[in-house]
Amino acid sequence: MDLMEALMPLALLPYIDEHETVIEAAADDVWRGLSETLDRSFAGPGATACARLVGATDRTPSGPRPLTEDATLPGFRVTTATPPHELALSGRHRFSTYTLTFRLDELSPTRSRLRAESRAAFPGPAGGAYRRLVITTGGHALGMRRLLRAIRHCSEQPPAANGPGPPGKRPSRTRFGCPYNLSALPEVWNG
Repeated sequence: MDLMEALMPLALLPYIDEHETVIEAAADDVWRGLSETLDRSFAGPGATACARLVGATDRTPSGPRPLTEDATLPGFRVTTATPPHELALSGRHRFSTYTLTFRLDELSPTRSRLRAESRAAFPGPAGGAYRRLVITTGGHALGMRRLLRAIRHCSEQPPAANGPGPPGKRPSRTRFGCPYNLSALPEVWNG
């Protein structure tokens, strides 16, 4: 643990932003969609290479799926997993210490709200430059909106469409990683 971590508990990191989406699906389906989308979005070689490049503490996926406490994704460690209510990810690298907390509110038995709150500290001149690159340019906000759209799309698919399919055959997947229903594709691309 370095000095910055000792002085700044994750819950006290400076607030960056919060994004939300309403999903036409039960809370359990949203929890499944959240876990599957995060796993697919961060499991590729690009995410692993990026985590190595910035010196992230956690660089590879590990642990049980669906995500549970202490499981990892490149750049993140699961610090809280309370299905189907809250999933908190935290991480750190050379330029930042950060958290991304997903909170799920059941609006009705078939409708849920998913909120994603980001907090981060960017120490020193290099951290300040990184903040300008990621936050000030709007890149982080764009990425969060796209991620929430992907989670919404995955969560709204019928559970049968998300099953493994016939033995030996992988289901077709969107660029977001979830099995898809062809009629739902325009919503994903146009958001």
